[in-house]
Amino acid sequence: MPKMTLEEWAAEQYKTPPSAATLRAWIRAGRINPTPVKHGNRYYVEQNASYQEPEVLERIPRGNSLISRIASARHGSQAA
Repeated sequence: MPKMTLEEWAAEQYKTPPSAATLRAWIRAGRINPTPVKHGNRYYVEQNASYQEPEVLERIPRGNSLISRIASARHGSQAA
């Protein structure tokens, strides 16, 4: 599969492409799949590469954190 520069890929994928710094941050975070390859000071991406949204982590309800559970165990229900 032929590869293109990261900037060319972004221009093809987006009407207004993200900045080079944003694209590099996406690479570091593993959001572009398949992962781009760095040769010298440029990144090269496969033409069929795509951006993947990061997983949304479920938030722990307030008062149910490990620290609050430890405090409750030490001091009873007064700690919360």
